[in-house]
Amino acid sequence: MTVHEQIMEQYQTYLAENARFCEKGVKASAARARKALAEIAKLCKDRRKEIQEEKCSE
Repeated sequence: MTVHEQIMEQYQTYLAENARFCEKGVKASAARARKALAEIAKLCKDRRKEIQEEKCSE
């Protein structure tokens, strides 16, 4: 799975967990939403590096 696909997967997880937290008040979903956001931040850094390396190699 590419980093881009992982970002998209984590974003979908965030959307689902955030909806459960906001609409239903499930407190455990808040922690899962925060975890997904943290993972997205990490993956964004990795993707930025990939893009920069690809740009410089051309």
